[in-house]
Amino acid sequence: MAKLLKKVFESVKIRCNNNNNSCSSNLNETNRWFMKSDSCLELEELGLGLGGEFDRIPVDLFIQILKLLGPKESARISIVCKSWRIIVSDNRLWIYFLQNQNQLQQPWDSIVFAEKHLRSGYPLFQSIYNQSIQLSFMHIYGQRAQLNGSVIIDGGSGYCKFGWSKYASPSGRSATFLEFGNIESPMYSRLRHFFATIYNRMQVKPSKYPIVLSVPICHYDDTESAKAARRQLKETIYSVLFDMNVPAVCALNQATLALFAARRVSGIVVNIGFHVTSIVPILRGKVMREVGVEVLGQGAVKLTGYLRELMQQKNMNFGSLYTVRTLKEVFILFVSVVKSVFCLCLEVHQRQGTLLKNA
Repeated sequence: MAKLLKKVFESVKIRCNNNNNSCSSNLNETNRWFMKSDSCLELEELGLGLGGEFDRIPVDLFIQILKLLGPKESARISIVCKSWRIIVSDNRLWIYFLQNQNQLQQPWDSIVFAEKHLRSGYPLFQSIYNQSIQLSFMHIYGQRAQLNGSVIIDGGSGYCKFGWSKYASPSGRSATFLEFGNIESPMYSRLRHFFATIYNRMQVKPSKYPIVLSVPICHYDDTESAKAARRQLKETIYSVLFDMNVPAVCALNQATLALFAARRVSGIVVNIGFHVTSIVPILRGKVMREVGVEVLGQGAVKLTGYLRELMQQKNMNFGSLYTVRTLKEVFILFVSVVKSVFCLCLEVHQRQGTLLKNA
C-alpha cells in the first residue's frame, strides 16, 4: 500500500505540474456540473483523468481507500492536487464519515435538517426551503469536528433536565419547583442559584462551554406588558449567565425547540407542562402570538394528582406525588413496550400471511 501511494503521489504531481491549465479548466467544469446536479461526482462522466499508474485505480476503489484512511487523512490528501481535491470533496465520502463516525450520535435526518434549515440562524427565511441548495458535507464535517459541544438546560417550571449536546438524552434531572421555586420570575438571585446548582451537578465550569437554554412559555399574550415581561426574563437570564462568564448563550422558547426536535420549522405545538397546557402556533421558527397562544389550566401535576385519587379509591395510598409520578412513568413505559411487541408480532404475522399467499 505504501509503494502504491508513493507512485500515486509521484504520477499525480508530475501530471499536475505539466498540465496545470488543463486541470484548472476541468475543475471549473466540475464545479459548474456539481452545482446543477444533486448527484455525487463521477469522474468518468467529467472526462477527468489523473495520468500515470493512478489511472489504473478505479475511482470507487480509491474512495474505499479514503474511507479506510478516515476524515483527517482524506482532508490532507485533498491538498495534493486539484484532481484529488475533486475526489475527496465528493459528498458521498463525507456523508459516510458523518453517518459512521458521528460523535454527536445524531440521526442523519437531524443533521440534514439542522444544516439546511437552522444554519442561517434566526429568523428563518423562506429562501431556505429552496431544494436546489447544495450542501458541502466536507465543509460541514470540518466545522462540526471543531465544536467542543454545548451545555443543554431545559428549565421547566416543574422539572429541569440538563446534559450535553453530544448525547441524545439528558444526563440529569431535578425538581425545579421544589429546589428553586418559580424560575419564570425574573429574580437574579434565584436564577443565579439555579444555574450555579446545575453547573455544579454537571461538574463543569460555566466559562468552558456555551449553553443552549429553553425558556419557559410564559406571558402568552401579545400585549405590551407581556412583551416587557418576556424581555425582562430574558435579560435577567443573560445577565446571570454572562456574570458567570458563560462564553455564549442561545435561549429559545420550549415550543420552538420542541418543533425543531421534530425536524419542523412551522407547525402547532401542544406543550403539556407541569402546571398548564399550551397550544402554540409557530411559523418559520417564530411564535405567532398575534394569532393567539391558547393556554389551558390543566397540566401534568393535576393529572398526577388525579391518578393519586384513583389509587386511593383502590386503597393504594401514597403520600408523595413523586411516588405516584414514578409509577405513572413506569406504567407508560410498560404500555409502550407492550405496544411495540404487539405491533412487531402483527407485522410478522402479516408477512407470514403474504408469503403463504404467494407460495
